[in-house]
Amino acid sequence: MDAAAQIEERNHAGGGEPPAPPPTSDKRTRRLRVLRILRNVAIGVVLALFAAWLVLFITKGRFLKHPFESMASSAAGRQVQVGGEFQLYFAPFRIKFLAEDLSVANPEWAGRPRMFAARHIEARIAPLSLLFGRRHVPMLDLQGGALDLEWDKTHKRNTWTFGSDEGGKPFEFPRIDRATLSDTRIRYLDPQMPLVADLVVDPVTAIDARIGKAVALRGDGTLRKTPFRLSARLLSPDETVDRGRNALELTAWAANNRIDVSGTLPSLAEFEGVPLKVRAQGRDLSELLAIIDVAIPQTRRYALKAQMVKDEATYRFTGMTGTFGQSDLRGTLTVKNAERLRLDAQLATRRLDIVDAAPFIGYNPDIVAAKGAVAAAAATGAGSQRVLPDAALPIGTMQRFDAGLDWKIGAIRSRSVPVQNIALKLSLERGRLALSPLTFSMARGDVASDLIFDTRQRPSAVSYDIRLKPTPMGRLLAGYGVEESGTTGTIGGRIKLEGRGDTIHDSLASASGRIAFVMPRGTFWTRNVQLAELDLGTFASKMFEGKLKEPVQLNCGLVAFTVRGGTAAADPILIDTSKNVITGRGGFSFGTEALDLAFRADGKKFSLFSGQSPVGIGGRFAKPSLDVISPQLLGRAGVGLGLAVAATPVAGLLAFVDVGDAKSAACGPVLAGATAKAQRTTKGKPRDDVGSGRAGKIR
Repeated sequence: MDAAAQIEERNHAGGGEPPAPPPTSDKRTRRLRVLRILRNVAIGVVLALFAAWLVLFITKGRFLKHPFESMASSAAGRQVQVGGEFQLYFAPFRIKFLAEDLSVANPEWAGRPRMFAARHIEARIAPLSLLFGRRHVPMLDLQGGALDLEWDKTHKRNTWTFGSDEGGKPFEFPRIDRATLSDTRIRYLDPQMPLVADLVVDPVTAIDARIGKAVALRGDGTLRKTPFRLSARLLSPDETVDRGRNALELTAWAANNRIDVSGTLPSLAEFEGVPLKVRAQGRDLSELLAIIDVAIPQTRRYALKAQMVKDEATYRFTGMTGTFGQSDLRGTLTVKNAERLRLDAQLATRRLDIVDAAPFIGYNPDIVAAKGAVAAAAATGAGSQRVLPDAALPIGTMQRFDAGLDWKIGAIRSRSVPVQNIALKLSLERGRLALSPLTFSMARGDVASDLIFDTRQRPSAVSYDIRLKPTPMGRLLAGYGVEESGTTGTIGGRIKLEGRGDTIHDSLASASGRIAFVMPRGTFWTRNVQLAELDLGTFASKMFEGKLKEPVQLNCGLVAFTVRGGTAAADPILIDTSKNVITGRGGFSFGTEALDLAFRADGKKFSLFSGQSPVGIGGRFAKPSLDVISPQLLGRAGVGLGLAVAATPVAGLLAFVDVGDAKSAACGPVLAGATAKAQRTTKGKPRDDVGSGRAGKIR
């Protein structure tokens, strides 16, 4: 028996346990076993990865097409499809992705089925960037890309935001080192404006993650119903790719207008709250606003600039400055694109050229400047030798939008119209246009008026209420040969008419009301035009003297008309001077613009011709005729004899008159603007020389 056996026998005999094996050797055995397992697993994983890589490389990953579509659709929250060739594999260590006829669906509410489509897309992708940090695409080749950017009708959802409506995020551009884009198209739709634009992007090449030069776009579309074309440049494409600033320049041409927009956007399709510089120029500002169904009078060529900020459905234009025709313009404009379009503007003009004011009564300013008021009236459809415009109010357009305007004008640029300090408040509410009040100063006299055009009634109900406080005639008529120094007479009065019609001509041709011009005591001195007295003998003697040595003394005067159905009858014409009592009969027609007036001067002192021959005024507003004294008198008929007849409809100036308050014993009814029946002699007897306030048919 060996020693070991003897020891073991003794231990059994003594009842002891056999000794445990050494602990160090047991731990080493277990560690070796784990290492062998890990080694085998690692070798298996590597072999599996290599096998997968080899399979992908050999097959180009084409069999992953359907799994890719499923996973991409789930991640995007909308359907992703590949209609042609598909490859997804490591080549050798970066992922190569290739797809033909790739499409990403739009949300269900969108008008078109696909948000993005590409004829061919090929990319190299850094694998780890898919797990950590920003995605990195070392190479991208995109051909035939088509992007559909669309807002919904509420302007709360868009097609380029993925995920749920509440938690969705816009698509984030990966970092792209080298890229080539060709035949890329973009469609943008904003139904709230509504605006549709179809754009083509010029080919883009990026190297070392930098595009470098500006990216150009061009295309066309429609805004509301007006077609346009545009050209744009993305000035900071590298920053855009890095989700930085988006500096943009855009030029659009529409309806004979050019609009330039520039600024920096937070994203390519996000304009909200971003200040943009806007410039617009064209042949007629009304053509520009007609694009958004807004009607304003025609203008001559214009050029304006402003800063625009979009706030949901509101567009604010501030710091606006520019010109239209020969007039300047500055102020602010707000356009609210709500259920009913609304415009509000605060404008100021230092000097308004008289030609640029012509459209406010319906004339084309270019025709007025080139050929005069008669030709401009004819262009509106008025008859031959007419001056009242016959252009119809844009009824349909006026009933589609609302507006408010506060316009201050320093002065009207004109040789013979001393009008300044004009203040206009305009309100358009559902087809009812009110110019109320319209105030201005004319020859140190103040004019206030209220003009209403209610297109809700058919035909339109129109009212004119124009009031002129006493105004110095010397300054008012200085451009017509009246000597300001030596003329102390004033004139005031009122026009109040109501008619029906969709044109100025029609509304006046059907109008009824009263026109009254009052002249209190004063003097009247003329240089070249001797129409103040209508005393032919006195006139002849003064013409031989060469100049007037003393003013005509006016005691009081009234030139008034009662208007019925568009025909105005003298009611009365009565002027009392130191030498004569001048009376007139007849009237005029707004419908035919015919004049048929006869004036008679009964002398207070002896004159060879005094009271012998009435002086007649005939013809039309555009060309009144004086029967018949001299060429000088004929040329000034519309100012002297026709002061309240020809000049009122033609120039719309002497019509701005106001009833005076002055009273005198002999001139009380005259200064009160009373009718012919109320006129009295200085002895209180009814006058029988002023007619009845009615006129026969005037052709």
